[in-house]
Amino acid sequence: MKVLLLSAYDADSHKRWRKGLVAAFPEWQWTVLTLPPRYFSWRIRGNSLSWARGEAAQILKQQWDLIVATSMTDLSALRGLVPEIVGVPTVVYFHENQFAYPVSSGAFQSIEPQLLNIYTALAGDLLLFNSEYNRRTLIEGAAKLLKRFPDHVPVGICEEITSKSKVLPVPLEDALLTQEYTQADFCWGHRWGQGYQGEVSEDTLIISWAARWEYDKGADRLLQILRGLKEKKVKFLLNLMGQSFRNSPKEFEQIQQEFSENLLVMGYVESESLYRQTLHNSHVFLSTAYHEFQGLAVMEAVVAGCTPLVPDEQCYPEFYPEWFRYSEVEDAICKLKNLAAIANFGTSRQVDLTRLSWGRIKNEYYHSLSEERLYIVK
Repeated sequence: MKVLLLSAYDADSHKRWRKGLVAAFPEWQWTVLTLPPRYFSWRIRGNSLSWARGEAAQILKQQWDLIVATSMTDLSALRGLVPEIVGVPTVVYFHENQFAYPVSSGAFQSIEPQLLNIYTALAGDLLLFNSEYNRRTLIEGAAKLLKRFPDHVPVGICEEITSKSKVLPVPLEDALLTQEYTQADFCWGHRWGQGYQGEVSEDTLIISWAARWEYDKGADRLLQILRGLKEKKVKFLLNLMGQSFRNSPKEFEQIQQEFSENLLVMGYVESESLYRQTLHNSHVFLSTAYHEFQGLAVMEAVVAGCTPLVPDEQCYPEFYPEWFRYSEVEDAICKLKNLAAIANFGTSRQVDLTRLSWGRIKNEYYHSLSEERLYIVK
């Protein structure tokens, strides 16, 4: 089978998914087109033009058995610009949707990204979502947006999207579940470019937090939780990991100032093996995100041995039992305090995510991408 894979905004999680998909089906003939994950507003509206009238134009016009596109792809416009692909069965994978993102205070408000989600969903033949939360918020968001139309709103849009959608998470690499770690001579690394100089005693709760240092990842919530732990005299150390930006929330600076003695690892960890070793040497992985459609960082931490502690919202209830979720900051502080007590006895609570490995999910992907209804002549 000859397959064209389009990743219009090839962010890390999108890249990870597409590489896993290609590797899972080596018997298929894959051609992959990607665009860099930058200039978001231009990219999501301009990707169809970049591909249809750019260097990839002749590739698009070839004969394909299947097209797999991420939801950032402006599929309706691309099919209009390249009529050769109009009849090709097309699967759209939604890593996220534009209806469930929290809005930053300085962002320009536009309905265009949301409309593009609707157009691409209508243009695709099968829609795959990484979580039910992702699927539900897109359909509910589309319904609310359509109600704002002043006139000429066709009926049945959301029903059409619902009828061809299903949930299929981004799988975890099998190697993650079998990876071995070494405790010997481990150096806690990147605290102002130096290894951590203090002692890490057995009765200290080691917390890892990892995400982009941006407005939607809950730096304010993280700061409140850390202050609560300090107030309750919980002995803890923190790995504050992730990529920072020029306009990162001020709370990250406050955390570095107020909790300098609690920081083990700080900043972006370039080494994949060091990052996973850091997770393995942690007791808890804490998420404070205000939006998450699957939360691969949490899942990666769990299979490395961390106990997850995540908000009781967004996609998290689908993947983690109630004990691992917190409803508010005070609840998170209380559960971390309890986890500190458990850590003192060398035990921890675990979540089994083996069901989400490529080895377990590959067949579901195969059947979804090979669905008979996709190949009915239109």
